[in-house]
Amino acid sequence: MAFATGLGVGIVGGGFMAEVHSRAARAAGARLVGVSSSSAARAEAAAERLGIERGYGSIDELVDDPRIGVVHVCTPNALHAEQAERVVAAGKHVVCEKPLATTVADARRLTDAASSAGVVASVPFVYRFHPLVREARARVAAGESGRLLTFAASYLQDWLLRSTDDNWRVDEASGGRSRAFADIGSHLVDLVEFVTGDRVTRVAANTRTFFADRAEHSAVTTEDAVAATVETASGAIGTLLVSQVAPGRKNRLLVEFSGDAESIVFDQEQPETIWLGRRGGSVVLPRDAEQLSPDAARLVAVPSGHPQGYQDAFNAFVADTYAAIRGEDPDGLPVFADGLRAGLITEAVMDAADSGTWVDVA
Repeated sequence: MAFATGLGVGIVGGGFMAEVHSRAARAAGARLVGVSSSSAARAEAAAERLGIERGYGSIDELVDDPRIGVVHVCTPNALHAEQAERVVAAGKHVVCEKPLATTVADARRLTDAASSAGVVASVPFVYRFHPLVREARARVAAGESGRLLTFAASYLQDWLLRSTDDNWRVDEASGGRSRAFADIGSHLVDLVEFVTGDRVTRVAANTRTFFADRAEHSAVTTEDAVAATVETASGAIGTLLVSQVAPGRKNRLLVEFSGDAESIVFDQEQPETIWLGRRGGSVVLPRDAEQLSPDAARLVAVPSGHPQGYQDAFNAFVADTYAAIRGEDPDGLPVFADGLRAGLITEAVMDAADSGTWVDVA
């Protein structure tokens, strides 16, 4: 459902994620009022490139514009907490990229501020919005998979495979203490807990930085890969493998959950089916609304057989955020508390890697 006159949207940042957010906001029927960036000139260029009405000289100008009701924060990690807090302080709704902050203390303060202000504050854990992820969740909740025993989850990319590959994210000052896990591992742990309804309680981990020197950064300390073993509140055990140096893997998020009755496998690079494994036979379930649970079926944007992917999931996330702003209560919307949760697990993983011991998740 679109807003009758268009919800006024402001975007902070003009890079790749701003493009994704702007497409989703437009698909939800919002009005793209303005964008701010690291300079007025960059903001004007981003406005022209993204089809946004105007560029602002600063985030303050953008936030103070009365036409804007929600602000999307799409800047480097180190800026998230300060900028999102500025939006919340103005009493406006906010969508903030993950991680919410580079420290748990800042993420907690931001989460508390948003709660106190009574604004809608969401974080784009968008893989929740693949219809077959919702189907997996519904099957677990209905008891069809039985008691969770084990899970194996991985998120593999290759965009930082070579020492000549570089990005602001490798710099701890811009991206934070953790890179690979905070960036993509956060999606992985959110998906594990979202689908199973179970909580990670304890972790052991190893990290590796394979390239300490890159094209524009030297003495790099942030990790290229993480391998973790985890325990959950229900007693299940699992593994998490996160890498940004896996040749040929562009965005391979894969989760396999094994209950005592059924296993479920979802592969984000092949999101049109899930595999359901049983001792007496296995099936492949397609993304067909007629065969899915109601919450999964509502996220089906095109008929079965017509591929649906990442931007569709992002569009659904933004549409649900805007529905919450209208006063609705969409199921499964990831909010700042979920971003804080991912930050707590990230901190535990990094502490476990540093200490070489098991670490409890706070």
